[in-house]
Amino acid sequence: MQINVKKHGSKSAELATTTYSSEKSTIEGNTIVGMEDDFNTTLDRLTTQTYELTVIPIFGMGGIGKTTLARKVYDDSYIRSRFDKQAWVTISQEYNERQMLLELVSSITGSNQEMSDDQLMEIVYRGLKGRRFLIVIDDIWSTEAWDQMQRIFPNDDNKSRILLTTRLKYVADYVNCPDFPPHSKSFLSLEDSWNLFTEKLFKKDHCPPLLEEIGKNIVQQCRGLPISVVVVAGLLGKMDPTHDNWKKVEENLNSFFGTVSERCQSILSLSYNYLPQYLKACFLYVGGFQEDTEINVSELIRLWIAEQFVKARNNKRLEVVAEEYLQELIDRSLILTGTQSANGRMRTCKIHDLLRQLCLSETRTENVVHVMNGNVLVSLLEVIDDQRRVIGLCEHEEKQVYPPMHSNGITSIARTFISMQFFYYPDFSESICSIVSEFKLLKVLDVLTIWSDFSGVIPQLVHLKYVAARIKGSLSLAKLRNLQTIILRTLGRKELGQPVDIWRMSELRHLDIISSLYISNPLEAENPLFLNNLQNLYLCNSPFLAEIIRRTPNLKKLKFIDDSEHSEWPAILDSLILLEELETLLIKRETIDVNIFSGDILPCKIKKMTLSSNIKKLILSGTRMPWEVVNWLANLPNLEVLKGYRAFDGTNWKVDEDVVFHKLRYLQIVDIGLERWEADGSDNFPMLEQLLLHRLDELEEIPESIGDIMTLKFIQIKRCSSGVVNSAKRIQQEQESLGNYELQLQINPKVSSFPAKKAGRIKGTFY
Repeated sequence: MQINVKKHGSKSAELATTTYSSEKSTIEGNTIVGMEDDFNTTLDRLTTQTYELTVIPIFGMGGIGKTTLARKVYDDSYIRSRFDKQAWVTISQEYNERQMLLELVSSITGSNQEMSDDQLMEIVYRGLKGRRFLIVIDDIWSTEAWDQMQRIFPNDDNKSRILLTTRLKYVADYVNCPDFPPHSKSFLSLEDSWNLFTEKLFKKDHCPPLLEEIGKNIVQQCRGLPISVVVVAGLLGKMDPTHDNWKKVEENLNSFFGTVSERCQSILSLSYNYLPQYLKACFLYVGGFQEDTEINVSELIRLWIAEQFVKARNNKRLEVVAEEYLQELIDRSLILTGTQSANGRMRTCKIHDLLRQLCLSETRTENVVHVMNGNVLVSLLEVIDDQRRVIGLCEHEEKQVYPPMHSNGITSIARTFISMQFFYYPDFSESICSIVSEFKLLKVLDVLTIWSDFSGVIPQLVHLKYVAARIKGSLSLAKLRNLQTIILRTLGRKELGQPVDIWRMSELRHLDIISSLYISNPLEAENPLFLNNLQNLYLCNSPFLAEIIRRTPNLKKLKFIDDSEHSEWPAILDSLILLEELETLLIKRETIDVNIFSGDILPCKIKKMTLSSNIKKLILSGTRMPWEVVNWLANLPNLEVLKGYRAFDGTNWKVDEDVVFHKLRYLQIVDIGLERWEADGSDNFPMLEQLLLHRLDELEEIPESIGDIMTLKFIQIKRCSSGVVNSAKRIQQEQESLGNYELQLQINPKVSSFPAKKAGRIKGTFY
């Protein structure tokens, strides 16, 4: 039965006046270039043999093509022949129940008579009862709207379907059926973006060869967002397709894509406007980071907390609440996930260029953060009077001159100053220190990229909650009781004359001074506090490490570089046993010619530590731990990641049948003299997903049983013996013969010309 369906862009009078409606209907189109896999997946879900009424959600950021995909499926001739009745209703940001009912009634009966809402609901229900129907609910924004809508759709177990699009993952999760997880609409590849661009601009013709290179440079700037590609094609379509015209566009991409952003803004801004208030500042803050950069999640969370964007929630740590904030922004398709750490946690995130432009546009109104470009000193002096948060993304040239500048007693309201570009010039450093010293109300100071001594500036900023800087000489933090994050580096390798005193900082949450700095002895401090809020501690060659650990009982992450002899290690391991909340532990030995695990004392203490520890990630470097002690690490009940860089000692690693790494997902072994490895893969490592073997010149082969691990997905071999390479290939071939094509093998050939390693020194890039 042919049903006359209203055009999906139509809405009630009040909604039709929004720019979003008209913009969406004109630029979405119905092409599915680059969406073929999405189309086939959606088609399969709609036509599956499941009889009960099934909801199939599609989610993704604004402009990514959800509506285009749904429209293409909806209009497909096979789909039309399969369902008795079809209807399309667009919800948009403000849910209007009456308008939704009118659109459904019009689609199902062709009637638009004035009736009450109850009468309209009855008409919809009766019109669908006993018939196989397909309803598309486009652009739904809340679970409440779904709860109100779903009651009018009868479930007659006749293979009826509801296809739903949303930008919000939590809405998609809420409505989906267990057998059909939400389908995430992804970005287009560069090739698909180009195909979409040429189809919109040239229809069935090919792009003139003279314009192809320039066109691909322009399309690359769209970053795979279909709406951006379509708008760019529309704007170029109004120009004569000449090399000179396109060259001008290519040379002025920033200003040109500003107009593209304005055209797309009506769609993307809806996602921002719909944010709860507590997320708006967090989102706009992300726009202050550099374009196309991977944003470190831990750093972002620390900054949010210091800016007081994160509020306490259900007695959770602020870091946990901030992670929930970030996940909410990801679920709303406003922030994108980046790289993952070895244990699967998100290490970095990023933001699409057009959404970043939206952030920069909104911050001009909301005054959340001011992003500087150009000459940083001039910019600082221009905004110093009226900007609360300042982030410098300033480009600089080697020949640029930085004359001495003085603040002239300026009083600034700035609460934040962050520099994201490296500066090494003495004249600039002197001037920037002079200006920053006048920011008396600063709470956040991140100038780690500026190669200058801030030791004279930092003590004056008594309101600081977050400091990341370089210093030379001694530093007094006695007046800075509000500090939550301290990240300090020294200029050069000179040892400081006075240690850093932290023992009155009750708010301290993150401490990173991996350099020639060190923390004072808490036993010598006046009335030292237990730093119960400290979550992360990174230290280098601290002479009081055992005492420091005892004063920081709630650590989640501990990293320390140590070059001492035997004397302190028993006390250090005893103190580690007390850290019941510790999840990540990194131990790095700079000098590896001394085996600290010789004898019986330390191995026994490690065995004791494993019985009560909560460690999930263990990274060892230069520790020369015997393999029998490594086997004891299997007793760590929550261990998921184990990395060893020149960390293990001995030629034979025999993993006995009673040794089970119950939760180990990631195992990396680098640069040791291991010759034989005996293990029963599936019994000893039942959950292993990734195995990385690097620079194992003497190892004969990988145990064949490693291939029997059902969870194994990835093996990486770098500069290992031919026996390791061949055994890895055999494992993959055997798995493929059994029908397992998911095991990926990556082999980097051995490089014989690689320069010899310097004895006793280990680079930190492994971490």
